Amino acid sequence: MKPIRHFENLHIPLWLMKDTCWLLQWKLLGVTMIVPTLGVAIAIAIMNLRQKEEAFWINLAICFWISANAYWMCCEFFYHEELKFYAGIPFAFGFLSVGIFYFRRLILKRSAKLECYL
Repeated sequence: MKPIRHFENLHIPLWLMKDTCWLLQWKLLGVTMIVPTLGVAIAIAIMNLRQKEEAFWINLAICFWISANAYWMCCEFFYHEELKFYAGIPFAFGFLSVGIFYFRRLILKRSAKLECYL
């Protein structure tokens, strides 16, 4: 579990740096920061899939969120703001991932209750 915590702690400053570059309109650094930020998010999701599948779905939602966020940032940086609404697609997949997380949790909770009655 320790390697995941290391990556999670690394991920936060990467994400903050990417978004700060967006805020300050530092285009080159902002676009460059997409790769490590999304890369670490994907690594965390994969690690969670191997160790704790339940957390995978939330981390997958984070990957979709960062992807949507990065796409939106690039639309603004490169003067294609009319296309930024397509960021809604990965956001929707993020909501779907969170929905799967809670649905699976509900199913597991119900099956645990049924086992108590048997």
